[in-house]
Amino acid sequence: MNWKDRWVNGLDNEKLFQDSWHKTRFKELLDCYGDAPFFSRGLCKCMYLSAWDEEHFGIMLEMLMSMSLGHETTTSDMRINGEILADQQADAQSIVYQLSNAFLDDVPFYLEETLSIPKDIRYIIEKALEASAVIDKL
Repeated sequence: MNWKDRWVNGLDNEKLFQDSWHKTRFKELLDCYGDAPFFSRGLCKCMYLSAWDEEHFGIMLEMLMSMSLGHETTTSDMRINGEILADQQADAQSIVYQLSNAFLDDVPFYLEETLSIPKDIRYIIEKALEASAVIDKL
């Protein structure tokens, strides 16, 4: 079993995919860009997070295609775009982009319990943090 399959299976074994579409979108991103020179564990975590829904999957796919066509070797431009997107959000989506940037920076992210975040967004962030721990172990 290759490392990509280990990550997909590891997340699946921990029941961290919301549904089969989430898993399929994640696997597609991993299959297409897992061997890119800019790929990292942090990017893998962002892929998991972005695969949660079609909208964020599309944003990630567009960004990765652009990076690939531009022969990027790091995620530094993605990190800058993440900051811009976080600043443009007036709601809890900003925290999701902050989480993505933490993944790219390979730094811990702590979700404060006192933050007023809708339950669905908090759930996604918590699952992404659980997935992050699984990815780090594999």
